[in-house]
Amino acid sequence: MRVLLVEDDLRVASALSAALRRRGYEVVQAMTAAEAVQAGPVDLVLLDLTLPDRDGIEVCRRLRQHDEGVAIIAVTARAEERDRVAGLRAGADDYVVKPYSMVELQARIEAVMRRAARTPRPTNALQVGSLRIDVDARRVWVADREVGLARKEFDLLLALARQAGTVVPRDRLQLDVWQTTWATSHTLDVHVAALRGKLDTVGLVETVRGVGYRLRAG
Repeated sequence: MRVLLVEDDLRVASALSAALRRRGYEVVQAMTAAEAVQAGPVDLVLLDLTLPDRDGIEVCRRLRQHDEGVAIIAVTARAEERDRVAGLRAGADDYVVKPYSMVELQARIEAVMRRAARTPRPTNALQVGSLRIDVDARRVWVADREVGLARKEFDLLLALARQAGTVVPRDRLQLDVWQTTWATSHTLDVHVAALRGKLDTVGLVETVRGVGYRLRAG
């Protein structure tokens, strides 16, 4: 099971990460809110609510919005009732107050994961010919080959895939990907070129001169 440990205290993070790995978990560490929200798909998040760059309650809310099925346990020194209520309302499945024992945390993890296993996780995927896109996990495959894309490259591919087989105008792509029509044509063209290179499939992303781009549907 893949666990995201969000903890800004390096000593605490190192000890907890080692304890989790001894129990067979794959651990991804994040010390800031920014690292946490960019960490990628995991099965469980252990989330400290006191982070240097953003309040953990907001991070919890963003993680829950991004993935409704991920299990989240707030692991924090905040012991006030209002903090517990805020954490649970933001989307945490459980709330553990520091200090705690590893035995207690393990029991909490097992209980949360049992509940998660009884709730089917929704899938949000697109299939266009040999191209498969996992929208929630932001992962892309061509046939059986996974393709690593930068954030804007993924957004660009998704905008094209959602209208596969039809021409998507340049200004529409600029609006979808950059949230503005002021992005330069050069910026769009550079990202399309990079996307084509990574997909490495001739003719998959087609240029319609003077209009925009089209993702081949079949």
